[in-house]
Amino acid sequence: MDSRGLDGVVAAVTQLSRVRGEEGRLTYAGYEIEDLAENATFEETCHLLWFGRLPNRDELEATTRILRRSAPLDPRVLEIIRSAAPRAHPMSVLRTAVSAAGAYDPEGEDGSAGTNLCKGIRLTAQAVTMTAAIGRCRNGEEPIAPREDLGLAANLLYMLRGVLPDEIEARTLDVAFVLHAEHGMNASTFAARIAAATLTDLHSAVVAAIGTLKGPLHGGANEGVMRMLMQIGSVEQAGPWVREALDRRQRIMGFGHRAYRTLDPRAPILRSMAARLQERAGDSKWLRISERVQETMREEMERRDRKIYPNVDFYSASVYYTLGFPMELFTNIFACARMPGWVAHVLEQQRDNRLIRPGSEYAGPDGLRVLPIDERA
Repeated sequence: MDSRGLDGVVAAVTQLSRVRGEEGRLTYAGYEIEDLAENATFEETCHLLWFGRLPNRDELEATTRILRRSAPLDPRVLEIIRSAAPRAHPMSVLRTAVSAAGAYDPEGEDGSAGTNLCKGIRLTAQAVTMTAAIGRCRNGEEPIAPREDLGLAANLLYMLRGVLPDEIEARTLDVAFVLHAEHGMNASTFAARIAAATLTDLHSAVVAAIGTLKGPLHGGANEGVMRMLMQIGSVEQAGPWVREALDRRQRIMGFGHRAYRTLDPRAPILRSMAARLQERAGDSKWLRISERVQETMREEMERRDRKIYPNVDFYSASVYYTLGFPMELFTNIFACARMPGWVAHVLEQQRDNRLIRPGSEYAGPDGLRVLPIDERA
């Protein structure tokens, strides 16, 4: 059987999330994503993924306290970021910083479940600090230390910009983090579980995930969306641009998803946040271009008897851009949000572990014999 891309192959049993692609539904541990986005914070979502339930008030305070105290970086990791950030891709720097954090972690080689959870909590907080430091150092600015009175999303905005975000900005990014925290057996999560199945350390499994997320067909798509919107430039050009791109068989960034056969349930939530942010800023240009692109895609797909819908990247791009994030950091933001999901999958994999070793179908020659080197063509 040819299962290239592992379509339809079940690689793990999980209690973390469920993607119902035909229905356009996503749940984390039984909770609909729309409910979590409206009524839970990112810290609450972290607790849900790590412990299988939403926290009560005392549990949330404990989880939040540990996360905030874990956010500062080892000075040696910070020095690596300072050295690498000006010249390397931000995701490459994040990958290297996470690897260095594992090398300097005093419990780095302890693979027990409790220690892995502690390392995962630290890494979830530190990824935010790393990303902010990468952004600052790329601009020739000194990194800013995290504050213990801010949540992870608000801290990222503060550490990157140097000013406190307002409530709407902080909540917008917090919701975006919730939406990206977990999404089944996507490529980066699968990479993390493959690594975890070898019983390697948690940081190594996360490094595998980051390297996978870096690819433009996975985490890099949101940056591609924003660059596409900038290339289009105006609402008037959106329709012709899309039609010409489709005629050239060019992929329209932010449309289509391997898991969904209908609208990605996260897309309309992000669309609402993009509208609120841009209307508040007095400039809805990117939203209006996005909506015209979506409208044109709907018309063209109907005409071509196809069904392709916006995915999570389509509106997250303009949300991040309006919040002031440089495009090259978009995938790093994705990694910050997905970190608790990766950690949860590593813990789940190692609780009931079996080495992941798929087969392959050989398609090469048979029956060859080794000729003396002087007789070979």
